[in-house]
Amino acid sequence: MTLRARLSALYPETSGRRLKQWLEGGRVRVNGEVVKRGDVSVTATDRVELGGPPPPPFPPLLRLVHEDDDLLVIDKPPGLLTVSTESERERTAYRLLRDWLDARGAGRIFVVHRLDRETSGLVVFARTGAAKEALQAQFKARQPERVYVARVEGRVRDDEGTLVSRLHEDRGLRVRPARGDEAGRESITRYRILERLPDATLLELTLTTGRRGQIRSQLAALGHPIVGDRAYGSRRDPLHRVCLHATRLGFTHRSRRWVVFDSPIPAGFYSGGPSRNRPAIHMGASTGPPSPQRSSRPGEPGALLGSARRRVTAPRPPPRRMK
Repeated sequence: MTLRARLSALYPETSGRRLKQWLEGGRVRVNGEVVKRGDVSVTATDRVELGGPPPPPFPPLLRLVHEDDDLLVIDKPPGLLTVSTESERERTAYRLLRDWLDARGAGRIFVVHRLDRETSGLVVFARTGAAKEALQAQFKARQPERVYVARVEGRVRDDEGTLVSRLHEDRGLRVRPARGDEAGRESITRYRILERLPDATLLELTLTTGRRGQIRSQLAALGHPIVGDRAYGSRRDPLHRVCLHATRLGFTHRSRRWVVFDSPIPAGFYSGGPSRNRPAIHMGASTGPPSPQRSSRPGEPGALLGSARRRVTAPRPPPRRMK
């Protein structure tokens, strides 16, 4: 008797097409071994078993950087909301992750922070209420390390500096520097030049505060809007996206370890041309929490050009505050 015939006898109400899907999907085992061919001979003493369906695939729009019992870290593409708005409730990173976890029966997720729709890069979600509270307390205390890379228009003069402003959100939800006596929230961003290009500059930006639209508004006020950011005055859009990427995220894990996640700078930020392929992810080790002012320049030892990775260290010393 063939395996297909045995399966037909065991599951008489099942169509031949479904039996083929079971076999090709690796769900059928004979004596504990996966068998994918229906023409294999089996005897009456052979044990034929049908396993459960394969786990659902991770959402293809996202890149899974890290998963454990407390949190998920993903790499979000540009053009995708982190969480829903009044006009868009379905196509969000949160919804994609929630549906994926539901299909696995793997519990809930909780929003910790968010990236603008136009910004790509690293986002962390909590998997328990306790993890959410712990992470949000760190963000409120300005403890996480949050590093971005931007390609901006023009050649920035100073090699490094600090952008300090009061940001105001107007009725149209546009974030801009406060004028006169307008109410505004203190916003601080440190930057350093990674590379000067003929008509643009590649900047590394480290957040001290984390206001909505902070980097985009401050760079526009500096006279160097982010390439592709037409909402803030950019005149060029060669990559058909806002050239802002969350490249590093570090925080204290619930295990009390300081963890750092890195995502590579999109190749198009250097060349100004489209980057078609997103690199694979691997995981590596770290010697300790990096200093915002001494992080590796792309191409130097310790820099990440072709992968996103996780680095874990021992319990972190008290966080350094930027002045």
